[in-house]
Formats: sequence, structure tokens, C-alpha cells
Amino acid sequence: MASTTSDLKGMRALILAAPDFEDLELLYPMLRLREAGIEVTVAGLGEERYTGKRGHPVQVDGPVSAYTGERFDVIVIPGGYGPDHLRTDDDVMQIVRRQMQDGRLVAAICHGPWVLASAGVLQGRKVTAWPSIRGDLRNAGADVVDEEVVTDGNLVTSRKPDDLPAFCRAILGALADQTEKGKTVQARQRS
Repeated sequence: MASTTSDLKGMRALILAAPDFEDLELLYPMLRLREAGIEVTVAGLGEERYTGKRGHPVQVDGPVSAYTGERFDVIVIPGGYGPDHLRTDDDVMQIVRRQMQDGRLVAAICHGPWVLASAGVLQGRKVTAWPSIRGDLRNAGADVVDEEVVTDGNLVTSRKPDDLPAFCRAILGALADQTEKGKTVQARQRS
């Protein structure tokens, strides 16, 4: 039996924020994840609040450095101009690399995959992104395609705000799959 979003309660998400994020690419996933019962933390680069490119504010729960030792079921990297700031931060690089190495979900949209390129985690991975950074992703070793959403193992990527419904469905679906796999492993261990 497939998991439902009600099975996602107790999961944790980290959304990375920085100046001039793409408003919908941060707010839409944040609300969808919360709606699914997932605990959402918004982490930034030190400021208590950021304003998106289109003027929407977001309150930050704390700096990324405060969360580098914590475990999250998914890290979401919104686009806009924020990723250009995020990819220069050592704590962001550390938490993204560890999340990828541990096989836990990372989701990036628009310019968000730039962070993944800077973290050096795209070699051999299939991704999509905003057209202007696709060359950078290829140079980082990724197989870049022009699709609404791409899921490659523990990595979900999308191109732009119009892709947000598919992006969020893919994130929630991947989290539900993780939950189902965890239940299967627990059932095997009990038998």
C-alpha cells in the first residue's frame, strides 16, 4: 500500500534562504511541506529575514551553521539570486554534501542547482534548471535536460516557478517513498 502525505508527519525539511530568493520557489514548497505535516526550518546566511525578488518577506529560523549537525529528510534550494549567495557559504556546502552523501533528498529549482554544482555533487546526475545555468551544470558533470521536473535517485530538480506543482508533487512523492521503504525495512526486521 502506498504512503500518503499523512505518513509524512514527523519528517523534517530545511529550506535554504538568501537575499533576493525567487518568492514562489521558497514560499510554495514551504507551504506544501507544512500542509503535509512536515516540520519546516528556514535557514539563511545570518540575517533574521530576507525579502524575495518580488517583495515577499520570509522569517529565518537561524543561520545554516546552526543546523549543520542536524538530520533533515529533505533540503530545498529555491532559485532567484539567492543561490549565488548560498554557494559561497562553507556551511551550506557542508550540509548539502552530507545530505547527498547520506542519500537523503535534495530538491533544487531554477538557479538552485548552482549550489549543487558548487558543492561538487552533480557528477553523473540527471538534472534540469533555468537555461542560463545549464552550461555550469554540464561543466560540473551533470546530464542536463529541459524537463518540468527530474528525479534522479535522491535528487529532484525543476526549471522555473511554472514547474512548482510538479516539483512539489515529486518532493512529496519521494518522501512518501522513503517512508514506505522505511516501513518495509522495519517489517523485515520484526519478522
